[in-house]
Amino acid sequence: MFQTLYSYFWWERLWLPANLTWADLEDRDGRVYAKASDLYITLPLAFLFLIVRHLFETYVATPLAGLLNVKEKIRLKATPNAVLEKFYAATTKHPKQADVEMLSKKSGCTVRQVERWFRRRRNQDRPSLLKKFREASWRFTFYLIAFIAGMAVIVDKPWFYDLREVWKGYPIQSMLPSQYWYYMIELSFYWSLLFSIASDVKRKDFKEQIIHHVATIILISFSWFANYIRAGTLIMALHDSSDYLLESAKMFNYAGWRNTCNNIFIVFAAVFIVTRLVILPFWIMHCTVVYPLDLYPAFFGYYFFNFMMVVLQSLHIFWAYLIIRMAQKFITGKVVEDERSDREETDNSEEEEEAAKNGPLSNGHPVLNNNHRKTD
Repeated sequence: MFQTLYSYFWWERLWLPANLTWADLEDRDGRVYAKASDLYITLPLAFLFLIVRHLFETYVATPLAGLLNVKEKIRLKATPNAVLEKFYAATTKHPKQADVEMLSKKSGCTVRQVERWFRRRRNQDRPSLLKKFREASWRFTFYLIAFIAGMAVIVDKPWFYDLREVWKGYPIQSMLPSQYWYYMIELSFYWSLLFSIASDVKRKDFKEQIIHHVATIILISFSWFANYIRAGTLIMALHDSSDYLLESAKMFNYAGWRNTCNNIFIVFAAVFIVTRLVILPFWIMHCTVVYPLDLYPAFFGYYFFNFMMVVLQSLHIFWAYLIIRMAQKFITGKVVEDERSDREETDNSEEEEEAAKNGPLSNGHPVLNNNHRKTD
């Protein structure tokens, strides 16, 4: 049964145009072609990325946070309460009013104390500012290096200037060593993001992030299997062109450099919109949808690849909507938070009580929290 499924999965008609077989893509005469087995290395490389990330965050990002004066403000902890903790862990972190009244009776606390306990308990679970800064620093470093490396890989290629060259001779297009490493590193990195997503900072677009990572991994892998490498390198470089700007804006945001953060974010928004909403759909997707049909009839792989591109583009539109909303607030000078962020909660009544006793209580949270992602 396994052999039958294996045969169906690698059936040439799924991956290649008519009248072509895998034998046409076997290495010969010094020409090397992409093979599915090449991607096996990306899984151990993904775990290597996780190790490098840990070392980077510990020995580079953490000292950098200290230099930039990234400080975590004090959070009041919820007092130990077995009844409330059990409900918090097993039922919900956001009890309804009826639940609050029921818990008040069970725990012996007032309704106001129960509400305050849940606010504090939720804040305890929220990631620290240092954790956010370290994540942003790691992604900024990777995306910047990946963008520079990606441009070095494609800038001297004819298909960078003429998209019809992407399909010239397809699929009998040999692979260059620079393309191999660009693919392996990018795919390994996205595997590492998927592996670490459960422990990374969670935002309101958590599900969209998972969809994005899975769609990206599928697209990169499929483009390698079907030898869509030229188109794949263009798409990856295009995505990396704005991501490092976003991560740098986050870093300055966490460091409290508000004006710098806002200015970088405006540049990021402009680059994101131009690359993801103009160049990608009207140049790159036009290249993958229209030009191949001049060379061969549509086949399953053609439909599948472009369907995944539509999924990715849908996420771009969703994130562009959030980015434009934030950019408008920046331009008008309004204080904003990341549209995707899980906002921290404050106990106003408690602060008033403390202020009456001891003066103003510094238990606030960063005013500006515009740490948007791809997006990412």
